[in-house]
Amino acid sequence: MDRSVDDTFPLPGAKAYHSAQLTVTFDAARCLHATECIRGLPQVFDPAARPWVRPDAAATDAVIEVVRRCPTGALQVARRDETTGFEPPATPTTVFRSPAGRLYVRGELVVRSGDTARRETRIILCGCGNSAHQPHCDGSGPCHDEPVHDPTIDNHRVRDPAEAHDIRP
Repeated sequence: MDRSVDDTFPLPGAKAYHSAQLTVTFDAARCLHATECIRGLPQVFDPAARPWVRPDAAATDAVIEVVRRCPTGALQVARRDETTGFEPPATPTTVFRSPAGRLYVRGELVVRSGDTARRETRIILCGCGNSAHQPHCDGSGPCHDEPVHDPTIDNHRVRDPAEAHDIRP
């Protein structure tokens, strides 16, 4: 079994959208329609337009911030002058289990499935075993009616993961 870690950017099967500064990729198989992208920058992420992703329609840093809100990792981003698309991971690594069993994970991750291992920073894992897209959640289990809500995101901004562990009486 090959245990090397895949750092390929863009993800195999992902569609790439380019601007002078950025490449944004979208993997439809991972998308659970959290709509963080559409709410965050509707001028960049417009499902009624073709192409639906226009990374040059907003400031580079704003596009990067909104892409990082995507809880599934369906959206990825890299600056065009970088040789890798790997974004800095959130620290500390956080795991949240939704009431229906989805596992929202952010941090420095290596996700192993079968003979492959992939470096990730954001992912929603299947917690029930019903997903046809293992280890990713595809909404086919008891979570199918549960809205996608990443508890590390508050008020449409990326929240410091340390805040997620701030428990007050």
